[in-house]
Amino acid sequence: MSDETDLPISLDKALTSFDALWSPRIVTHVNDYDVRVAKVEGEHVWHVHEDTDEFFLVLEGELWISLREPGGERTVALPRGAVFTVPRGTEHKPYAATRTAIMMFEPSGTSTVGDRHDEIPAHVDATTGHQLGA
Repeated sequence: MSDETDLPISLDKALTSFDALWSPRIVTHVNDYDVRVAKVEGEHVWHVHEDTDEFFLVLEGELWISLREPGGERTVALPRGAVFTVPRGTEHKPYAATRTAIMMFEPSGTSTVGDRHDEIPAHVDATTGHQLGA
């Protein structure tokens, strides 16, 4: 499962190839962007990406994203099949009550904990993404 091939990539197979939570795998690239999948459960960390939006698609389960915006704090719920874009510069914290699978589009090299973040808990992988099979 590599983007170095001209064969389709099965997201189901990609998701079954790893178990780590909050540790995204890069399934392919689109221009200068990574297409990442991750398994998540529990809370991530409050963080912000100063220079890029962050796109989420829920593949399985349900994801909540808390946002700190100029008008106050709010939380959006994303059921299976829902998409949401966190605007650049918006502090946010994803979480999932049960095991959830998500897809994200981010510029290659973007850290999972953003440019600014709270203390990183042990269960969150601060990474720019791992290749599938790595």
